[in-house]
Amino acid sequence: MSSEMPPTAAHAKAETSSLGELLGDVTRDMSTLMRQEVELAKVELKQSATRAGKGSGMLAGAGVAGHFVLLFLSLALWWALGGLIGLGWSGVVVAIIWGIVAAVLASTGRKELKAIKGLPQTAETLQEIPPTLKPNS
Repeated sequence: MSSEMPPTAAHAKAETSSLGELLGDVTRDMSTLMRQEVELAKVELKQSATRAGKGSGMLAGAGVAGHFVLLFLSLALWWALGGLIGLGWSGVVVAIIWGIVAAVLASTGRKELKAIKGLPQTAETLQEIPPTLKPNS
């Protein structure tokens, strides 16, 4: 029994080709691989963008529908309170309720915006770059 395996096509090519030819093949294969990866990324990005567009459109539609729900509930509340305290005063009450909601949302939103730290990890890693590698240094 012989322990040697029969030579494969890769072994035969390695034995018959020069180092320059082998390096050329590797470079060509790497270039082809990179082009294919870029094409794959483009296709995936287009697919993701299409889905994001559809999802955004659906969310916008839901926002409009939600707005109408709030509008008609507000009108119903205004009309119901109008029977008790008059339409003028009930309109003021509904407006005050919406003013309170707006104030709470604005305050919460402002607090969230102030909590944004920017890009702390990126800033930290950029500071670690030696000055000789930074442009204009």
